[in-house]
Amino acid sequence: MSVSGSGNPSQRSGRWRGVNLGGWLVLEKWMTPSLFDGLQAEDETAWCIEQGPQATERLHRHWQTFITADDFAWLASCGINAIRIPVGHWLLGGDYPYHPSYGPHRYPYVSGGDAILDQAFSWAEQYGLAVVLDLHAAPGCQNGFDNGGIKDVCDWHTQQAFIDHSLQVLALLAERYSHSPALAAIEVLNEPRWDVPTAVLSRYTEQACQQIRRYCRPEQVAVIFHDGFRDFREYGSLLSQDANAVFDIHRYQCFAADDVNSDIFRHINKSVSDWKREADTLITAAGRRTVVGEWSLGLNPRFIELWNQQALDYPGLTMDAFQQDISYRAYAAAQLACFEKYRGWFFWSYKTETMPQWSFRDCVAQGWLPGCFD
Repeated sequence: MSVSGSGNPSQRSGRWRGVNLGGWLVLEKWMTPSLFDGLQAEDETAWCIEQGPQATERLHRHWQTFITADDFAWLASCGINAIRIPVGHWLLGGDYPYHPSYGPHRYPYVSGGDAILDQAFSWAEQYGLAVVLDLHAAPGCQNGFDNGGIKDVCDWHTQQAFIDHSLQVLALLAERYSHSPALAAIEVLNEPRWDVPTAVLSRYTEQACQQIRRYCRPEQVAVIFHDGFRDFREYGSLLSQDANAVFDIHRYQCFAADDVNSDIFRHINKSVSDWKREADTLITAAGRRTVVGEWSLGLNPRFIELWNQQALDYPGLTMDAFQQDISYRAYAAAQLACFEKYRGWFFWSYKTETMPQWSFRDCVAQGWLPGCFD
Protein backbone atom coordinates (compact mmCIF):
# COMPACT_ATOMS: atom_id res chain seq x y z
CA MET A 1 0.00 0.00 0.00
CA SER A 2 1.22 3.46 -0.82
CA VAL A 3 0.45 6.01 1.87
CA SER A 4 0.69 9.71 1.21
CA GLY A 5 -0.89 12.83 2.60
CA SER A 6 -0.43 15.93 4.68
CA GLY A 7 -0.41 14.41 8.17
CA ASN A 8 1.52 16.15 10.90
CA PRO A 9 4.18 13.83 12.36
CA SER A 10 4.97 16.39 15.07
CA GLN A 11 1.77 15.27 16.81
CA ARG A 12 3.73 12.24 17.99
CA SER A 13 6.18 14.29 20.03
CA GLY A 14 3.58 15.82 22.34
CA ARG A 15 0.91 14.43 24.63
CA TRP A 16 -1.75 12.28 23.00
CA ARG A 17 -5.25 13.59 23.66
CA GLY A 18 -7.18 10.96 21.89
CA VAL A 19 -10.30 8.94 21.25
CA ASN A 20 -10.83 5.26 20.52
CA LEU A 21 -12.66 4.27 17.36
CA GLY A 22 -14.29 1.29 19.04
CA GLY A 23 -17.14 -0.71 17.56
CA TRP A 24 -15.89 -0.05 14.02
CA LEU A 25 -13.42 -2.71 12.88
CA VAL A 26 -14.14 -4.93 15.90
CA LEU A 27 -17.82 -5.26 16.73
CA GLU A 28 -19.15 -4.93 20.27
CA LYS A 29 -22.86 -5.59 20.73
CA TRP A 30 -23.40 -3.02 23.48
CA MET A 31 -21.99 -0.28 21.25
CA THR A 32 -23.97 -1.06 18.09
CA PRO A 33 -27.00 -3.08 19.20
CA SER A 34 -28.81 -2.40 15.92
CA LEU A 35 -26.34 -4.67 14.11
CA PHE A 36 -27.21 -7.51 16.48
CA ASP A 37 -30.96 -6.96 16.51
CA GLY A 38 -32.81 -10.27 16.10
CA LEU A 39 -29.61 -12.35 16.37
CA GLN A 40 -28.33 -14.69 19.06
CA ALA A 41 -24.74 -13.56 18.47
CA GLU A 42 -22.84 -11.86 21.31
CA ASP A 43 -19.54 -11.22 19.50
CA GLU A 44 -18.15 -10.70 16.00
CA THR A 45 -17.28 -14.37 15.47
CA ALA A 46 -20.83 -15.54 16.18
CA TRP A 47 -22.23 -12.55 14.27
CA CYS A 48 -20.38 -13.47 11.08
CA ILE A 49 -21.36 -17.12 11.37
CA GLU A 50 -25.03 -16.42 12.10
CA GLN A 51 -25.32 -13.84 9.32
CA GLY A 52 -23.87 -16.20 6.77
CA PRO A 53 -23.86 -14.78 3.23
CA GLN A 54 -25.38 -11.50 4.42
CA ALA A 55 -22.44 -10.76 6.71
CA THR A 56 -20.23 -9.24 4.03
CA GLU A 57 -22.76 -6.71 2.77
CA ARG A 58 -23.92 -5.68 6.25
CA LEU A 59 -20.45 -5.31 7.70
CA HIS A 60 -19.10 -3.40 4.71
CA ARG A 61 -22.02 -0.98 5.03
CA HIS A 62 -21.23 -0.56 8.73
CA TRP A 63 -17.55 0.09 8.05
CA GLN A 64 -18.36 2.71 5.44
CA THR A 65 -20.95 4.60 7.50
CA PHE A 66 -20.15 4.22 11.22
CA ILE A 67 -16.98 6.31 10.94
CA THR A 68 -16.32 8.65 8.01
CA ALA A 69 -13.95 11.42 6.94
CA ASP A 70 -16.32 13.92 8.56
CA ASP A 71 -15.68 12.30 11.94
CA PHE A 72 -11.92 12.66 11.53
CA ALA A 73 -12.41 16.30 10.56
CA TRP A 74 -14.63 16.94 13.59
CA LEU A 75 -12.15 15.35 16.00
CA ALA A 76 -9.32 17.46 14.62
CA SER A 77 -11.48 20.60 14.80
CA CYS A 78 -11.98 20.23 18.55
CA GLY A 79 -8.30 19.65 19.26
CA ILE A 80 -8.12 15.87 19.48
CA ASN A 81 -4.71 14.91 18.07
CA ALA A 82 -4.74 11.10 18.20
CA ILE A 83 -6.96 8.09 17.58
CA ARG A 84 -6.63 4.52 18.80
CA ILE A 85 -8.01 2.04 16.27
CA PRO A 86 -8.88 -1.46 17.54
CA VAL A 87 -8.44 -4.20 14.95
CA GLY A 88 -9.03 -7.93 14.88
CA HIS A 89 -6.40 -10.49 13.97
CA TRP A 90 -8.44 -11.33 10.86
CA LEU A 91 -8.18 -7.79 9.43
CA LEU A 92 -5.49 -8.62 6.88
CA GLY A 93 -7.03 -11.94 5.92
CA GLY A 94 -4.55 -14.73 5.47
CA ASP A 95 -4.46 -18.22 6.87
CA TYR A 96 -5.41 -17.50 10.49
CA PRO A 97 -5.54 -20.49 12.84
CA TYR A 98 -8.79 -22.35 13.42
CA HIS A 99 -10.73 -22.19 16.68
CA PRO A 100 -13.54 -24.62 17.64
CA SER A 101 -15.98 -21.70 18.00
CA TYR A 102 -15.88 -21.43 14.20
CA GLY A 103 -17.66 -24.79 13.85
CA PRO A 104 -17.61 -25.91 10.21
CA HIS A 105 -16.65 -22.41 9.04
CA ARG A 106 -12.89 -22.47 8.46
CA TYR A 107 -12.62 -18.72 7.83
CA PRO A 108 -15.73 -17.02 9.27
CA TYR A 109 -14.63 -13.38 9.27
CA VAL A 110 -15.54 -10.82 6.63
CA SER A 111 -12.62 -9.61 4.51
CA GLY A 112 -12.01 -6.08 3.28
CA GLY A 113 -11.36 -4.32 6.58
CA ASP A 114 -7.79 -3.60 5.48
CA ALA A 115 -9.07 -1.20 2.82
CA ILE A 116 -11.05 0.65 5.47
CA LEU A 117 -7.95 0.92 7.65
CA ASP A 118 -5.98 2.22 4.67
CA GLN A 119 -8.63 4.91 4.25
CA ALA A 120 -8.45 5.73 7.96
CA PHE A 121 -4.72 6.36 7.65
CA SER A 122 -5.29 8.67 4.69
CA TRP A 123 -7.84 10.65 6.68
CA ALA A 124 -5.54 10.75 9.70
CA GLU A 125 -2.76 12.18 7.55
CA GLN A 126 -5.13 14.70 6.01
CA TYR A 127 -6.30 16.00 9.39
CA GLY A 128 -3.07 15.66 11.33
CA LEU A 129 -4.17 12.85 13.66
CA ALA A 130 -1.69 10.39 15.13
CA VAL A 131 -2.78 6.74 14.91
CA VAL A 132 -2.31 4.04 17.53
CA LEU A 133 -2.99 0.61 16.03
CA ASP A 134 -4.32 -1.76 18.67
CA LEU A 135 -4.48 -5.56 18.27
CA HIS A 136 -7.81 -5.74 20.06
CA ALA A 137 -8.87 -9.30 19.24
CA ALA A 138 -6.30 -12.09 19.01
CA PRO A 139 -6.86 -15.64 17.71
CA GLY A 140 -8.40 -17.84 20.36
CA CYS A 141 -9.35 -14.65 22.29
CA GLN A 142 -7.03 -13.29 24.95
CA ASN A 143 -9.65 -12.28 27.51
CA GLY A 144 -13.04 -13.91 27.08
CA PHE A 145 -14.71 -10.55 26.43
CA ASP A 146 -16.78 -9.74 23.36
CA ASN A 147 -14.12 -7.17 22.44
CA GLY A 148 -11.66 -10.04 22.07
CA GLY A 149 -13.76 -11.52 19.27
CA ILE A 150 -15.09 -14.59 21.11
CA LYS A 151 -17.09 -14.10 24.30
CA ASP A 152 -16.49 -16.48 27.23
CA VAL A 153 -13.42 -18.04 25.60
CA CYS A 154 -9.82 -17.32 26.59
CA ASP A 155 -7.58 -19.69 24.65
CA TRP A 156 -5.04 -17.33 23.06
CA HIS A 157 -2.22 -18.34 25.41
CA THR A 158 -2.93 -22.07 25.17
CA GLN A 159 -1.70 -22.66 21.61
CA GLN A 160 1.53 -21.48 20.07
CA ALA A 161 -0.23 -21.12 16.72
CA PHE A 162 -2.42 -18.39 18.20
CA ILE A 163 0.56 -16.52 19.60
CA ASP A 164 2.59 -16.92 16.40
CA HIS A 165 -0.27 -15.57 14.29
CA SER A 166 -0.58 -12.54 16.55
CA LEU A 167 3.11 -11.81 16.04
CA GLN A 168 2.71 -12.20 12.29
CA VAL A 169 -0.21 -9.74 12.23
CA LEU A 170 1.83 -7.15 14.16
CA ALA A 171 4.70 -7.52 11.71
CA LEU A 172 2.36 -7.11 8.74
CA LEU A 173 0.74 -4.03 10.26
CA ALA A 174 4.13 -2.50 11.04
CA GLU A 175 5.36 -3.14 7.51
CA ARG A 176 2.16 -1.89 5.86
CA TYR A 177 1.98 1.43 7.72
CA SER A 178 5.59 2.13 8.66
CA HIS A 179 5.89 4.82 5.98
CA SER A 180 2.76 6.69 7.07
CA PRO A 181 3.52 9.88 9.02
CA ALA A 182 0.30 9.21 10.96
CA LEU A 183 1.50 5.97 12.58
CA ALA A 184 2.43 6.84 16.17
CA ALA A 185 2.27 3.50 17.97
CA ILE A 186 1.30 -0.15 17.78
CA GLU A 187 -0.24 -1.87 20.79
CA VAL A 188 0.75 -5.53 20.91
CA LEU A 189 -2.38 -6.90 22.65
CA ASN A 190 -5.46 -5.36 24.23
CA GLU A 191 -6.50 -6.39 27.74
CA PRO A 192 -5.05 -9.89 28.11
CA ARG A 193 -6.92 -11.48 31.01
CA TRP A 194 -5.54 -11.45 34.54
CA ASP A 195 -5.00 -15.22 34.59
CA VAL A 196 -2.85 -15.33 31.46
CA PRO A 197 0.61 -16.04 32.95
CA THR A 198 2.81 -12.98 33.20
CA ALA A 199 5.74 -14.97 31.86
CA VAL A 200 3.76 -15.74 28.70
CA LEU A 201 2.78 -12.10 28.27
CA SER A 202 6.31 -10.85 28.87
CA ARG A 203 7.82 -13.24 26.35
CA TYR A 204 5.15 -12.39 23.79
CA THR A 205 5.63 -8.64 24.35
CA GLU A 206 9.37 -8.91 23.78
CA GLN A 207 8.83 -10.90 20.58
CA ALA A 208 6.15 -8.46 19.44
CA CYS A 209 8.49 -5.54 19.97
CA GLN A 210 11.12 -7.29 17.87
CA GLN A 211 8.63 -7.81 15.04
CA ILE A 212 7.50 -4.19 15.08
CA ARG A 213 11.08 -2.89 15.25
CA ARG A 214 11.89 -4.71 12.01
CA TYR A 215 9.98 -1.93 10.27
CA CYS A 216 9.42 0.92 12.75
CA ARG A 217 12.19 2.83 14.50
CA PRO A 218 11.76 3.92 18.13
CA GLU A 219 12.08 7.60 17.25
CA GLN A 220 9.06 7.25 14.96
CA VAL A 221 6.73 4.64 16.47
CA ALA A 222 6.04 3.58 20.06
CA VAL A 223 5.41 0.00 21.15
CA ILE A 224 2.58 -0.20 23.68
CA PHE A 225 1.74 -3.07 26.01
CA HIS A 226 -1.23 -3.35 28.36
CA ASP A 227 -0.96 -4.08 32.08
CA GLY A 228 -3.03 -7.26 31.78
CA PHE A 229 -5.04 -6.27 34.87
CA ARG A 230 -2.07 -6.74 37.20
CA ASP A 231 0.46 -4.63 39.07
CA PHE A 232 3.12 -3.06 36.87
CA ARG A 233 5.80 -4.51 39.15
CA GLU A 234 5.08 -8.00 37.79
CA TYR A 235 6.68 -6.96 34.50
CA GLY A 236 9.95 -5.85 36.08
CA SER A 237 12.07 -4.09 33.48
CA LEU A 238 10.18 -5.41 30.47
CA LEU A 239 11.08 -3.43 27.30
CA SER A 240 13.24 -1.06 29.32
CA GLN A 241 15.86 -1.40 26.58
CA ASP A 242 13.46 0.07 24.02
CA ALA A 243 13.65 3.84 23.71
CA ASN A 244 9.94 4.22 23.00
CA ALA A 245 8.04 1.56 24.94
CA VAL A 246 4.78 2.69 26.56
CA PHE A 247 2.77 1.04 29.33
CA ASP A 248 -1.02 1.02 28.87
CA ILE A 249 -3.60 1.15 31.67
CA HIS A 250 -7.38 1.25 31.34
CA ARG A 251 -9.30 3.01 34.10
CA TYR A 252 -13.03 2.61 34.70
CA GLN A 253 -15.20 3.02 37.78
CA CYS A 254 -18.30 1.01 36.92
CA PHE A 255 -17.43 -2.68 37.15
CA ALA A 256 -15.95 -3.50 40.57
CA ALA A 257 -18.33 -3.82 43.54
CA ASP A 258 -16.65 -0.99 45.42
CA ASP A 259 -17.17 1.35 42.47
CA VAL A 260 -20.77 0.27 41.98
CA ASN A 261 -21.44 1.20 45.60
CA SER A 262 -19.73 4.60 45.38
CA ASP A 263 -21.49 7.94 45.16
CA ILE A 264 -20.30 10.65 42.78
CA PHE A 265 -18.07 12.22 45.43
CA ARG A 266 -16.18 8.98 45.91
CA HIS A 267 -15.80 8.60 42.13
CA ILE A 268 -14.32 12.08 41.88
CA ASN A 269 -12.07 11.54 44.89
CA LYS A 270 -10.78 8.27 43.47
CA SER A 271 -9.80 10.04 40.28
CA VAL A 272 -7.89 12.91 41.89
CA SER A 273 -6.54 10.99 44.87
CA ASP A 274 -6.07 7.26 44.25
CA TRP A 275 -5.41 7.53 40.53
CA LYS A 276 -3.20 10.59 40.99
CA ARG A 277 -1.01 8.64 43.45
CA GLU A 278 -0.87 5.80 40.96
CA ALA A 279 0.28 8.23 38.27
CA ASP A 280 3.03 9.59 40.50
CA THR A 281 4.23 6.04 41.21
CA LEU A 282 4.24 4.96 37.58
CA ILE A 283 6.01 8.09 36.40
CA THR A 284 8.58 8.52 39.16
CA ALA A 285 9.15 5.30 41.10
CA ALA A 286 8.57 2.96 38.17
CA GLY A 287 9.87 5.25 35.47
CA ARG A 288 7.20 3.96 33.12
CA ARG A 289 6.05 6.08 30.23
CA THR A 290 2.34 5.44 30.48
CA VAL A 291 -0.84 6.01 28.51
CA VAL A 292 -4.44 5.63 29.63
CA GLY A 293 -5.64 3.69 26.62
CA GLU A 294 -9.26 3.62 27.72
CA TRP A 295 -11.49 5.63 30.08
CA SER A 296 -15.03 6.96 29.97
CA LEU A 297 -17.78 8.69 31.89
CA GLY A 298 -19.57 5.38 32.32
CA LEU A 299 -20.88 4.95 35.88
CA ASN A 300 -23.28 2.47 37.37
CA PRO A 301 -26.68 4.18 37.79
CA ARG A 302 -26.44 3.42 41.49
CA PHE A 303 -24.47 6.67 41.93
CA ILE A 304 -27.78 8.50 41.47
CA GLU A 305 -29.50 6.26 44.01
CA LEU A 306 -26.70 6.85 46.53
CA TRP A 307 -27.06 10.61 46.11
CA ASN A 308 -30.74 10.26 46.92
CA GLN A 309 -29.92 8.40 50.14
CA GLN A 310 -27.74 11.21 51.46
CA ALA A 311 -28.82 14.04 53.75
CA LEU A 312 -30.41 16.90 51.81
CA ASP A 313 -31.71 20.15 53.25
CA TYR A 314 -34.69 20.22 50.93
CA PRO A 315 -37.28 17.56 50.03
CA GLY A 316 -35.70 16.10 46.93
CA LEU A 317 -36.17 12.44 46.05
CA THR A 318 -34.22 12.25 42.79
CA MET A 319 -31.08 13.72 41.26
CA ASP A 320 -32.38 16.17 38.67
CA ALA A 321 -30.91 16.78 35.21
CA PHE A 322 -28.74 19.67 36.39
CA GLN A 323 -27.26 17.62 39.21
CA GLN A 324 -26.51 14.74 36.86
CA ASP A 325 -24.88 17.13 34.40
CA ILE A 326 -22.58 18.68 36.99
CA SER A 327 -21.74 15.20 38.30
CA TYR A 328 -20.59 14.04 34.87
CA ARG A 329 -18.71 17.30 34.28
CA ALA A 330 -16.91 17.01 37.61
CA TYR A 331 -16.09 13.34 37.03
CA ALA A 332 -14.74 14.15 33.57
CA ALA A 333 -12.61 17.06 34.86
CA ALA A 334 -11.23 14.97 37.72
CA GLN A 335 -10.13 12.22 35.37
CA LEU A 336 -8.62 14.60 32.83
CA ALA A 337 -6.68 16.41 35.53
CA CYS A 338 -5.11 13.09 36.51
CA PHE A 339 -4.61 11.62 33.05
CA GLU A 340 -2.91 14.75 31.77
CA LYS A 341 0.08 13.67 33.89
CA TYR A 342 0.63 10.78 31.48
CA ARG A 343 2.03 10.41 27.97
CA GLY A 344 -1.55 10.56 26.79
CA TRP A 345 -5.11 9.30 27.07
CA PHE A 346 -7.81 7.90 24.79
CA PHE A 347 -11.51 8.17 25.63
CA TRP A 348 -13.59 5.03 25.02
CA SER A 349 -15.16 5.54 22.62
CA TYR A 350 -15.89 8.00 19.81
CA LYS A 351 -19.54 6.99 19.43
CA THR A 352 -22.15 4.49 20.56
CA GLU A 353 -25.76 4.06 19.55
CA THR A 354 -27.40 4.12 22.99
CA MET A 355 -24.79 4.84 25.70
CA PRO A 356 -24.00 8.59 25.78
CA GLN A 357 -21.64 8.36 28.79
CA TRP A 358 -19.39 6.15 26.63
CA SER A 359 -19.71 8.31 23.51
CA PHE A 360 -17.17 11.13 23.15
CA ARG A 361 -19.33 12.92 20.61
CA ASP A 362 -22.34 12.82 22.92
CA CYS A 363 -20.31 13.84 25.96
CA VAL A 364 -19.08 16.95 24.16
CA ALA A 365 -22.59 17.74 22.94
CA GLN A 366 -23.95 17.41 26.50
CA GLY A 367 -21.22 19.66 27.86
CA TRP A 368 -19.83 16.89 30.08
CA LEU A 369 -16.51 17.07 28.22
CA PRO A 370 -14.83 20.26 26.95
CA GLY A 371 -15.48 21.32 23.39
CA CYS A 372 -11.83 22.16 22.79
CA PHE A 373 -8.75 20.13 23.71
CA ASP A 374 -6.03 22.37 22.28
